[in-house]
Amino acid sequence: MILLIGAIVAGVSIQAVQAQVADAETRPGFATLDTNGDGTLSEAELQAPMLERFAQADADGDGSLTAEELATAAAARRAERMEARIARMIERLDADGDGALSADEFITPAPRQTMFERLDADGDGSISEAEFAAAGERGERGGRGHGKGGHGPRSHR
Repeated sequence: MILLIGAIVAGVSIQAVQAQVADAETRPGFATLDTNGDGTLSEAELQAPMLERFAQADADGDGSLTAEELATAAAARRAERMEARIARMIERLDADGDGALSADEFITPAPRQTMFERLDADGDGSISEAEFAAAGERGERGGRGHGKGGHGPRSHR
């Protein structure tokens, strides 16, 4: 039984990591994970969010996840990510700020920010070290490496 729960937790852990990579907004920060505030993360602190997800998915509280519970939890996570994506889309395209998209707003492409504009979060015309670091954490080019899942700095021959 313990082995089964371990395997399920490992499977949920992989799914949780994939979901966190797909949606960085849900990813807990270091300070959130460091529950005892000692400046380091123990294995238990790192696993706590995954165990919390396990408990949330375990609808009947029996300590194991059925295929139905896993499917329900996965569907709920997909729905949360979709809601967040839709909210960002409306925020980006809603030119008149009424919280809804008209046909004109829907078909008119949103103006794209330049890389500099995205990095210059406070709009002061320069990129601070904090803005540069934040971009790297978000996986945008201009920070460390070449974006989420990128290949890092290129070597020039």
